[in-house]
Amino acid sequence: MSLENEHRLRFRDAMASLSAAVNVVTTDGSAGCCGITATAVCSVTDTPPSLMVCINGNSAMNPVFQENGRLCVNVLNHEQELMARHFAGMTKVSMEERFSWDVWDKGVLGQPMLRDALACLEGDIDQVQTIGTHLVYLVRIKQITLSKDGHGLIYFKRNFHPVMLEAVQV
Repeated sequence: MSLENEHRLRFRDAMASLSAAVNVVTTDGSAGCCGITATAVCSVTDTPPSLMVCINGNSAMNPVFQENGRLCVNVLNHEQELMARHFAGMTKVSMEERFSWDVWDKGVLGQPMLRDALACLEGDIDQVQTIGTHLVYLVRIKQITLSKDGHGLIYFKRNFHPVMLEAVQV
């Protein structure tokens, strides 16, 4: 194994130790409707509210996201692991079937918002940059929907795990 390949694999192992929130990023528009599970999502700034979303450059979803120009980051709760698996391509459920289920609402920008997600952040794609193997989307958030209930879902050591909010007794 080459030193470069070994370094890449060690980096991937190190990143598997970095707990990350699980999101389903969706889009709908003239290019069609699609979504993808993503953990490489983070805030950039709160003024204006902006997120960064990273998607593998080989994903067939990239042209759809770019042509539609809008997306929604659906932050999954601990009961939505199966949805994460569907949108990660871990099941044989088609994209069309995923969006046929009665679990979706349309946001003010027309983007698919997953009902009962911890948060749905709908916005316009401001920039797309290629960095190595991935495309980095900078998204200006226009609409935010928050849930008052639910626990988190993270990806850690190459598996999904619930993050339970402990009730504090006073």
